[in-house]
Amino acid sequence: MADELGHRRTRHAVVIGGSLAGLLAARVLSEHAEKVTVVERDRFPEEPDARPGVPQSRHIHVLLDAGQQALDELLPGFTGELRELGAPRVGMPEDMVQWQNGRWFTRLPATTYLYTGPRAQLEWLVRRRVLADPRIEIVQGTETVGLIGDAERVRGVLLRERGAGSPKETRSLKADLVVDASGRGTRSPDWLAAIGAEAPHEETIDTGLAYATRMYRAPEDAGTDALGYNVVPNPGQVYGGVVLPLGDGRHLVTLSGLRGDEPPTDETGFEAFAAKLPHPVVSDWIAKATPESPVHGFRSTANVRRRYDRPGRRPAGFLATGDALCTFNPIYGQGMTVAALNAVALRRALSDPKRTPTTRTVQKALLDSAQQAWDISAGADKKMPGATGNAMTTRALDKPVGWYLGRLQQRYGGDPVVGAAFRSVLTLNAPMTSLFAPAVARAVLFGPIPQTPDEPPMRREA
Repeated sequence: MADELGHRRTRHAVVIGGSLAGLLAARVLSEHAEKVTVVERDRFPEEPDARPGVPQSRHIHVLLDAGQQALDELLPGFTGELRELGAPRVGMPEDMVQWQNGRWFTRLPATTYLYTGPRAQLEWLVRRRVLADPRIEIVQGTETVGLIGDAERVRGVLLRERGAGSPKETRSLKADLVVDASGRGTRSPDWLAAIGAEAPHEETIDTGLAYATRMYRAPEDAGTDALGYNVVPNPGQVYGGVVLPLGDGRHLVTLSGLRGDEPPTDETGFEAFAAKLPHPVVSDWIAKATPESPVHGFRSTANVRRRYDRPGRRPAGFLATGDALCTFNPIYGQGMTVAALNAVALRRALSDPKRTPTTRTVQKALLDSAQQAWDISAGADKKMPGATGNAMTTRALDKPVGWYLGRLQQRYGGDPVVGAAFRSVLTLNAPMTSLFAPAVARAVLFGPIPQTPDEPPMRREA
């Protein structure tokens, strides 16, 4: 079979991982394959509950504007259903008390929105929609332990059942296409090497950032009409604090710090760490709120990009998507959105009427769909003190662009034109070039730095 994907040439596709990225990939592949099998090491809960294979599900997750549009394209009406389930919709900057670069943001009318409900709720809704398709089969409680094939072509996967009493021998599952959506812990580079193919080059940037999260019930009188708080770290102020609603009066509070000064996971230490933030607004909120969970920590936050798009001994019939392809520092809230953007890119590449999709062209399309998120996350992280990695190099263009972005960030919190443009880029809803549009450039280069509140703006602008 030639190295062609899509157009009903693929009889059977296997997706490794029933994550958000895996489910959305399966949704797209069902339009081109006779059968799609999703292999998941966990057993899915019947209700929208967290599962062991998503350890970060206890932490804050946001669905950016671009992710909302992508999910509505893949699963029409999705965000409406999410809203019906009670997922909060937070308008930026109107609904947020935000501190960044030494300034409080003016709470101007919202130009972008975040969904901030539980990760498990969103994944459950995606799972319910995707698995309703009779062409998609789920194999649960089973882990993928290798690939079948050689350096020329992947022809399936090796599986092993999990759990006490399960047989330890492996079994084969043949496929015309294998998609790795197993997440940041992917083992595909090793599996590819084992069949004589070449593992991808990995680009990394790691600040050593760690965070800890606890669920609280909001105080009855928080003294604000804001839905959340956000203290954003930067190279000169490395501590972060975020408070966002889950729904039903519950909120998640996440605190972050860099390598060597990580937030503790005990109650006393967690609350003491909040006092390191440059303003007590988050500490004050915590003091009035009621805790409803233990403190959970998370430490694996490096940016990692696997360059399957580069030349090498790459087998046909294998793709990577989601965190298995490109992993971001979770503090930027991009993961779920990029998973959805990857799936849209997969759909467009497979359905392109102008060119026959091949493994290489489709893989490049997937990577390209994550490019802007990488530029934002990795670009910001390599400026943080103590950052390490092999992708820390700077380009000649970085200095003038950095100067321009520095002026932009001085105006971001109070100028409605600059703020709207910057938020559109950060939510992956507009390209980086929109920051240089004439109206934005005039404000950045010639406009004054706008006045912003001296204290936390606890009420919206009139």
